[in-house]
Amino acid sequence: MQKIRIMALGGLDEDGKNMYLVEIDDDIFVVDAGLKYPSNNEQLGIEYIIPDMTYLFENKERVKAVFITHGHDDVMAGLVHLLKEIDVPVYTAALTGKILENEFKKHKIKKHPRIIKRNGDVKIGKHIIHTFSVMQSIADGFGLSFETQQGQIIYTSEFIVDYDFMNQAFSMDINTFSKMGQNEVLCLMTESVGAQREGYTSPRHRITGICEHYIEESDKRFIITLYKQNLFRVIEVLEMAKRNKRRVFFHDSDHVRLLNYLDELGYYKVPKDLIIGARDFRNDDEDVICVVSGSGNEVFTIMNRITLDEDKYLELRSSDTVIIASPVVPGTEKEASDMENDLYKRDVKVIKINAKQVLSMHASIEDLKMMLFMLKPKYYLPVKGEYAELVANANIATGMGYRPDKIIILDNGQFATFENGRLVSTRDHITLNDTLIDGNDRLDVQGMVLRDRETLSTEGAIVVGVFLNFKTKEVIGGPDIQSRGVIYLKDADYIINEIGNILIETINEAVKDNNYDNMQTRMQAKEKIARYVLKETGKRPMILPAIVEINIEA
Repeated sequence: MQKIRIMALGGLDEDGKNMYLVEIDDDIFVVDAGLKYPSNNEQLGIEYIIPDMTYLFENKERVKAVFITHGHDDVMAGLVHLLKEIDVPVYTAALTGKILENEFKKHKIKKHPRIIKRNGDVKIGKHIIHTFSVMQSIADGFGLSFETQQGQIIYTSEFIVDYDFMNQAFSMDINTFSKMGQNEVLCLMTESVGAQREGYTSPRHRITGICEHYIEESDKRFIITLYKQNLFRVIEVLEMAKRNKRRVFFHDSDHVRLLNYLDELGYYKVPKDLIIGARDFRNDDEDVICVVSGSGNEVFTIMNRITLDEDKYLELRSSDTVIIASPVVPGTEKEASDMENDLYKRDVKVIKINAKQVLSMHASIEDLKMMLFMLKPKYYLPVKGEYAELVANANIATGMGYRPDKIIILDNGQFATFENGRLVSTRDHITLNDTLIDGNDRLDVQGMVLRDRETLSTEGAIVVGVFLNFKTKEVIGGPDIQSRGVIYLKDADYIINEIGNILIETINEAVKDNNYDNMQTRMQAKEKIARYVLKETGKRPMILPAIVEINIEA
């Protein structure tokens, strides 16, 4: 019988960076490849964080496919970094495929995603994977069911149950779940983000009931902040605009591109006279709803720029009403706070929708109970969420009669191994380090850049340099020592002098022993200087030795 292992490279005990692996014998299937935004104390020039994919790079011949279940950054924005190292087919639905095509072009990846149906079958080698539609805040979301000899491995992705929204691109097929539940389910993986919320998510995920009466009662301009990839909420705004005879201006042209994708695919028809292009927009128009959007903290940064009168399109007026319909998510707290604070300084009406008023489109307790009831898995594996949310999700299963030994809570890098229809081990694990991406799209897999920045900000730096004769290795200049944020030079001349002496002695010893190498000598000097400075000052600054070799003509 097949050996099955399930493991997460990201997404457990955190919000974002989702990436899950299903291994069936020697074949690896990757489910999602996302990012997360750094929290405030992690910023230090880091733009976003992706999973450590070293395990996949080392086993690339075993990786058979990647499935991207929907078009949110937390499940797809890390994919380009995987594809730069591994040539593997990517399977996704139509809308997500269009979004990925655009990302591939940006990153010069010559590849096309393979478009699959939201309800259908995919055969890869000897394996059959079923897809099933789920309702999310973006169109074309789907989950996966891997057929195995031990039963189905089911990953639901994000989902809610909403019987009132009839758009097929957002629909969830309850009949499919009922049919899957008639066959044995070895392991069910469900999201945990909303596992602490009572009841069903629907209808508390809609903003229309909160916003529309403000629009009906005023003939002045409205500015609404939204997360760009929440297309469900964008459609709500467009429908409110149509009913109230308002035009809509999208501050972000990328948002218009997403709407054009919906139109091309027949998912949602946007009336052409409803949207105002950037060329036709006038800041003194009143009958307009301006949508300010972005991913992650972008939406707050853009809106903050508008409040400071630094935007090329929008200038706030006292008659404006600003609706903050983009509740704070982890990693955006500071930018959101700055934006809100600056808005209240302006003479505008501010309406703030918080996460308790309008729920994010993630499964709440009753949604999760329904999924467990229909699928009746042998083992339950909560995924996608902070640790408290994983535990809350596990407690839902306990409340429905599942024994603790049938509920699996893993850490990133920890394998759940199944044999003969039983969980046999969770002992195997690999060590993971977050991969940090700076503004230039560079990778810092071990976090060394971040640690260096933290050291510089808290302990300071010492730079010590000398000039050597390239041929004889004699010191012909220096040492020159610069200290920043470590010691006050006038009070510590003896420390500065000794740092220079340590570098020179290390060079002389290496030359005498006939084993001088520039890099190795610098590393030896760095260690010696670090120990000396720690002893004298109690600090661990960044030590940067420099040995410059000059070729002097005889």
